[in-house]
Formats: sequence, structure tokens, C-alpha cells
Amino acid sequence: MAPLKVSGHTVLAFDFGARWIGVAVGDTETRLANPLGMFEAAGASRCMAEVETLLREWRPELLVVGLPLAMDGSEHEMTRRARRFARRLEARFRLPVELTDERLSSTAAEETLRESGLGERKRKQTVHALAAQIILQSYLDGSARR
Repeated sequence: MAPLKVSGHTVLAFDFGARWIGVAVGDTETRLANPLGMFEAAGASRCMAEVETLLREWRPELLVVGLPLAMDGSEHEMTRRARRFARRLEARFRLPVELTDERLSSTAAEETLRESGLGERKRKQTVHALAAQIILQSYLDGSARR
């Protein structure tokens, strides 16, 4: 399916996790984000190949990576790994990469899916994509105020 292009800029967002990376797409004009899916976070080269496929299809002008911070705002190992992922994206694809606070995005995604009545297996298959959507929607909403 070819992406629908409107006059805004396409943005891809990533919910970086230890095992899975969720992906969402949005547009700066409509300020709407949609979940795309997720892929296994198994090795840097494999992750970059997955991202490259997404970039060819969606042709984004900006990438957003959720930054997992502790509730007190401090950084931890996953924060460092997400920063490393963002640096790799920027270096390899020569696109601007924004980091944005993702605290509670996975919790919100899990709660939304639980309330939807989906079974546990289906929730596990979609939670990271929904978290990426929440991250991107938050970013787009915040950019409207900037």
C-alpha cells in the first residue's frame, strides 16, 4: 500500500524496546499518528534493514524515537540503548532524529488494549506499535505548541 501524501511532512516514530521495536507513522499537517507494526530488536544490522524498508515505503522527513526515562526523569540502561539507536538512525539514514519522553506510553498502550477486549496474544502482537503511536501523537501535539 503506497503512503497517502498530504502537504505536511511524514514522520516515523519508534518505541525502542529490549525485544521489540514498535513503529508508527504520522503527518505534521494533520497531526495524526497511526500504528504501523513492530519488528524484532535482534541485532543492529537487522534493525537497520527493517528501518530502511520502512523509510523506502514512507519517505519520512523526520524520525522520532521514544526516550525511556525513569519516573523521576533519570536515565537508565534502556535510555542509553534508545539514544544509541537514535544516533545509528541519524548516522545511517541522514535524517533528523528527535528524542521524546516516552514515560508511561507502554503502560497507556497496554491499558488501551486490555480495555479493548483483545486476547493476551493479540495484545502482545500490537502493544509496541500502539506505544509508538502514543509517542508520536504526543510529539505531534507538542510540536503544535512550539
